[in-house]
Amino acid sequence: MYENFYATERWTKKKVHCVYQALVVAIATRHADAIDIKFNIDDRGVWIALPHTAWGEYSRRNPGKVMTDPMAVQIAGRYLKQLIETGEDNGREMFSVSEEVTLHNLEEFLKEFRAVPA
Repeated sequence: MYENFYATERWTKKKVHCVYQALVVAIATRHADAIDIKFNIDDRGVWIALPHTAWGEYSRRNPGKVMTDPMAVQIAGRYLKQLIETGEDNGREMFSVSEEVTLHNLEEFLKEFRAVPA
């Protein structure tokens, strides 16, 4: 759903193509407690940084379940689409997401995913 999608920029009304490119554990690359997920918006790279603590909190709230890397890509893509469509994508290269916003986007993605016919 959100690994390859189109969104319409709020201010320009331009339709942009967003494609997932990479997932990197930021602890190793920039010494941050986050998972960095890169998307290309047309020809521009944008990173969405999800806090690593969200993985543990998700498991705590949902015993026996784990947040997977593919779920993280969906969370980041959904968040990015919102940034673009609300006009909050201001050309920055990286956006850091809070734990609560990460978990909210996961819950909303799961609702959307369950609503899609098989």
